[in-house]
Amino acid sequence: MQLPIQTVADLGLALRAARRCSKVRLDDLAQIAGVSKQFVSDVEYGKPTVQLGLVLKLLAEIGVTVSLNIPQEAQEEWGRLMAKGGLPAQKRRKRLEVEHAASDEPTQEED
Repeated sequence: MQLPIQTVADLGLALRAARRCSKVRLDDLAQIAGVSKQFVSDVEYGKPTVQLGLVLKLLAEIGVTVSLNIPQEAQEEWGRLMAKGGLPAQKRRKRLEVEHAASDEPTQEED
């Protein structure tokens, strides 16, 4: 079933419903996902400052998938961005510089 999610509270209710229907305790979900019980509680109660990456991890652990409906033009741009590696050019360049610098580091030889 697809649910319209407008707020963090909506997302939290969806997580709570899925968790309860799965008969998973809050502390068990927290342990499985590697987060605190307080974090799971914060998500379920709609705390607006929760970390999105951890929320997505919780949802995946409980079997909830997330998808977005974006305009057709945005889908085409998304495809182009993904073909380039998915990161904005500046971040991709910085990541490549860091990886290159790490591979060029001289090894210390013993005297």
